[in-house]
Amino acid sequence: MVDLIAKSACAGLLPITIGSLTLTEETPDPVTSIAPFKGQSEAVSERLESALGLKFPAPNRSASKSGARIVWAGQGRALLMGAAAPDLAGLAALTDQSDANAIVTLKGEGAEDALARLVPVDLRAAHFKRGHTARTFLGHMSASITRTGVDSFEITVFRAMAGTLVHELTEAMESLHARRSHLGQ
Repeated sequence: MVDLIAKSACAGLLPITIGSLTLTEETPDPVTSIAPFKGQSEAVSERLESALGLKFPAPNRSASKSGARIVWAGQGRALLMGAAAPDLAGLAALTDQSDANAIVTLKGEGAEDALARLVPVDLRAAHFKRGHTARTFLGHMSASITRTGVDSFEITVFRAMAGTLVHELTEAMESLHARRSHLGQ
C-alpha cells in the first residue's frame, strides 16, 4: 500500500526573496466557503459576528480578528480562513475549501509595482486600502487579491495554478529588482 504525504499547494516552491520583496505561502486551516441562502445574509452575518467577531463581508472587502479572516469571494460568497465556521444550518451552504487553493503573501517595498505588471486593477494604496479585496486576473489566472498591510497582499488562486502563480510573481519580482538595480534605487 502506498503512503500518501500531504503537501501544501506551494510545497518546494516558496519562500522566495528577491530584492525587497518576499513571497511566502499561507496555509490557513480550515478554509470554508460560506454562501448564505436567499434572504439569510443578515442572519449569517449576525451568527458570524456572535461566534467570531466578524461580519459577512461587503463586496470587495475583508476583515480579520484573532487569527480568523473572512474575505469576499464573489456575489453572495465569502471564504472564512483560520477558524471553524459556526453552526449555520438552514442559513448558508458551507463547503470545505482547505485544499482547494494556493494562498500566498507578497510583501515588501514595491509589492504594488510587481503586481501592477500582472493585474489590471489599480492596487495603489490611495485606491485599494487595507482590507480591500478584488476578484481579478493575475496574468491569465483568475485570482483574489487582498491588501493586508501597507506593502502586503494576500493572493489566492486555484491550487492547480500554484506553480504558474509562483512563476509569474517571481518573474515580476525579478524584473522589478533588475530595473531598480539598473537605476541605482
